[in-house]
Amino acid sequence: MDPVNVFLIDSNKLFREGMKRLFDASSFRVMGEAGSLSEGLGLIETAPEKPGLILIDLAGGGEEDVDGMRALRARFPEIRTVILTSDLCTRRLSAALGAGADGYLMKNIACEALMQSLRLVMMGEKVLPTHLAELLVSGKTDELATEVPTRRKGLSQREIQILKCLLNGNSNKMIANHLNITEATVKVHLKSLLRKINASNRTQAAIWALNNGIGEQPVEAPHASMA
Repeated sequence: MDPVNVFLIDSNKLFREGMKRLFDASSFRVMGEAGSLSEGLGLIETAPEKPGLILIDLAGGGEEDVDGMRALRARFPEIRTVILTSDLCTRRLSAALGAGADGYLMKNIACEALMQSLRLVMMGEKVLPTHLAELLVSGKTDELATEVPTRRKGLSQREIQILKCLLNGNSNKMIANHLNITEATVKVHLKSLLRKINASNRTQAAIWALNNGIGEQPVEAPHASMA
């Protein structure tokens, strides 16, 4: 992997120093740091070289931080952002994902697992805590407190099929092959269903699907007449 410039945002200066030492012998290079999101936004705005990855601890987790993350995503959509925090707060996790975070990791993660997770993020993947993955697999999404809607909001049969495929972790290409439609058609349906259920990404859509019982049945066999 090519070297990645990293910007650290954490109120704990000692932790930031530790992260810089950790990255010393890796492909990640710390090019800046800040003690708060607002301070970090200002420094990134004026920096001649932009980071490829930002590690943030949203210790406060208030609306100001969430709005700051949205502003960051809108201003620099190409920068990957990962929350690296001390506790698993499901409300904060949901807000972070909704604001466009590419990952949400715990600070007690093993060093090699952190490195691998960050590599996956740089490849375009979403990374989440093991605890959340276990809840998704077990279907215990009542513990997530994500405040998703409880109605299916008029989803079409095709959109429900696509949601079930998302629960299986299928890519757009895999969904297209399974349902005998084009990838372009998958993208159209995916955009529509995300809007209907007020989800920002595939992960939130999967959580919504589980909360609404969509994952309880296997994916239906595709019908040739369905778009």
